[in-house]
Amino acid sequence: MKNYGADKIRNVALLGHGGSGKTTLTEALLFSIGKLKRMGKVEEGTTISDYTKQEKNRQVSISTSLIPIEWEDHKFNVLDTPGYFDFVGEVYSALKVVMGAVIVVDASAGIEVGTEKSWKYTRDRNLPTILFINKMDKDNVNIDKLINELRDKFGKSVVPFQMPVGSANDFKGLVNIADMKAKIFNGKTSTLEDVPENMMDQIGPFREMLIESVAESNDELLEKYFEGEEFTLEEIHKGLREGVLGGKLVPILCGSCDKGIGMNELLNLIFEYMPSPLDEGKCIGVNPDTEEEEERNIDPKQPFSAFVFKTIADPYVGQISLFKVKSGEVKKDDEVLNSNKDEKEKMGTVFAMRGKEQLEMAKISAGDIGAVAKLNNTSTGDTLCAKDAPIRYDSIKFPKPTLFMAAYPVSKVDEDKMGPALHKLQDEDSTFTANRDKETKELLLGGQGNKHIDVIKAKLKDIFGVSITLQDPKIAYRETIKGKSDVQGKHKKQSGGAGQYGDVYIKFEPSKEEFEFVEKIFGGSVPKNYIPAVEKGLKDCIKKGALAGYPVVNIKATLYDGSYHPVDSNEMAFRMAASIAFKKGMEKAKPILLEPIMKVSITIPDDYMGDIMGDMNKRRGRILGMEQLSNGRQLVSAEAPMSEMFKYTIDLKSMTQARGSFTMEFERYDEVPAMLSDKIIEEAKAEKE
Repeated sequence: MKNYGADKIRNVALLGHGGSGKTTLTEALLFSIGKLKRMGKVEEGTTISDYTKQEKNRQVSISTSLIPIEWEDHKFNVLDTPGYFDFVGEVYSALKVVMGAVIVVDASAGIEVGTEKSWKYTRDRNLPTILFINKMDKDNVNIDKLINELRDKFGKSVVPFQMPVGSANDFKGLVNIADMKAKIFNGKTSTLEDVPENMMDQIGPFREMLIESVAESNDELLEKYFEGEEFTLEEIHKGLREGVLGGKLVPILCGSCDKGIGMNELLNLIFEYMPSPLDEGKCIGVNPDTEEEEERNIDPKQPFSAFVFKTIADPYVGQISLFKVKSGEVKKDDEVLNSNKDEKEKMGTVFAMRGKEQLEMAKISAGDIGAVAKLNNTSTGDTLCAKDAPIRYDSIKFPKPTLFMAAYPVSKVDEDKMGPALHKLQDEDSTFTANRDKETKELLLGGQGNKHIDVIKAKLKDIFGVSITLQDPKIAYRETIKGKSDVQGKHKKQSGGAGQYGDVYIKFEPSKEEFEFVEKIFGGSVPKNYIPAVEKGLKDCIKKGALAGYPVVNIKATLYDGSYHPVDSNEMAFRMAASIAFKKGMEKAKPILLEPIMKVSITIPDDYMGDIMGDMNKRRGRILGMEQLSNGRQLVSAEAPMSEMFKYTIDLKSMTQARGSFTMEFERYDEVPAMLSDKIIEEAKAEKE
């Protein structure tokens, strides 16, 4: 693949609800420019974008695919992102390196949750955006109604640039509202015609919207508009481009990927109205040595710098790093610096990727997106740069995992291979975590939802040959006491030779500290040199409580009396005596079970407030407060037991049609209700038998 200058590059992300047709759109675009002889189908697993085994089996996009399209001596780096919300990290990665977005809308389904989320992503980043209404050939499509819904939902900046000619099976062309010309498709050919007479009344109001938007793009055109003068076609297109680039205009295009209608029109609009990397301005980072701000221009003559936005764990090639060159250029065998790790890396062959196909390139220049294999120390979010001109760019802020499952290897062989395999998958997917819980000793896999965790499990098997089973994680319960006790612990043993003798009197009571030991011995009833052994014995005991074997917290032990034997007493005897006292003291001091309580912050649309509050009550949780946010959303603060929150991400998506989100962190320990405590204790004891 040839090298392109930054002025001839467009980096664009495809966003939208799952099933809206993003992957089919990439097939249709490639087919329209002659790169494919036959369009692949998602259902058949034959598309360029969805090439992994998991994507073919599930018939959904799981990873972002890079699809470079060469057209009109320009290069469009199209990033096809997943629509399923469990794989939102892929969307975050893509949006980090693009300058524009196309939101694909299913004409037959209308505005879906994924449409709303995609809109929010683009507004948060102020990205120039196109709304492409796909599947215009489906039955029961009302384009006027859909346009009005889009404008009502997303604002008056949304303006139709096209209208369909015909509908359902008779959908056969498009009217360009700016040029007032109709393009009629006849199989593989098309003709340019006048706008059908019967469409003039329908198009009139939309044409007026367009002209008003042009007038508002600058003062000169606004004055001309008020004076009643007609705009030239050149003025219309210039005004529309300024509006789109400035985020004041969001064009609506329409078409059918299956019929191949509207593909060239979409490419034309990306070419004319989407920004090139040069429109990005300066790239701002910091010097890793001084932490002072550094700037780079998007210029091949500047020192090299690039941002790694995605990593692929390829079972045959090894790790593949996808990067966007911010400044300078890079080619095979260049030695560069990873400024995040302060490690040097030698670049192998640099290439573009089209799905899984690798298209070798002589070099990759500023503004372009490329890939390289087998970088030893580089991960997603790292900056690569010239060794003598270091710079580090901001990394990607990924959402934290919201669902955790305990993973167990099926065999010893799986156990040996599991660690390295999980590490490689974490390099590939930064929204996934794998950490060993120090207390429960379980390996916890964290992800964005059950589909996400299922895919990780499948990748372990398919790519690395590692089989695992998944279970709900164990809860790190605690034990404590509510009352007081005063007990004797006596250890006496005679076995012929030297015996063992230790005798202590200890008071137990609740404490605000995790463990508190106080010594109040008078008259030497327990010699000073044995008192540390008593404390050590108690510290050993609190690791496993008497109720269910969970750690004991918030307890105070006061050693106030005892006795010893001048020959048989030793440190071990007094440790044993302390252990006996501890067990007796716990039983008499009203022992209880404690459970971890989580602080939960839930963001939801107002409409779902009642459902959320009712559900939180069912989880033994309580609402602490509510805060009104913008755009009709609420931030709900709550507390709930960890044991009730394991599957909350799944349930929240179900309750809010995936419009809700939440974060959760540990707050404190609280007493477990008696009716649940007995069951937990029984299960814990049964597990040890």
